[in-house]
Amino acid sequence: MTPVHFSFSSAFTLGLMGLAFHRTHLLSALLCLEGMMLSLFIALALWAMQLESTMFSTAPMLLLAFSACEASAGLALLVATARTHGTDRLQNLNLLQC
Repeated sequence: MTPVHFSFSSAFTLGLMGLAFHRTHLLSALLCLEGMMLSLFIALALWAMQLESTMFSTAPMLLLAFSACEASAGLALLVATARTHGTDRLQNLNLLQC
């Protein structure tokens, strides 16, 4: 495994571990998801550059567009949660009370 592949796979793994083990606030979960998506974007862009194929050149842009949509939906949920519950702590959210 080259150092470039190791750095992107470790960035994705760190984001996944942060999402799995550090679940106190909704904002930190959204930041971990965004870090995972950005590491996937960079890895996919480098992979498309290594293959030198025009067929795979649109995949990173499509992933980046989905990442932007995911970020906007997450921030909208964060604002709605902060308005209804008064906080963004995930322990205070109960799905059965909605």
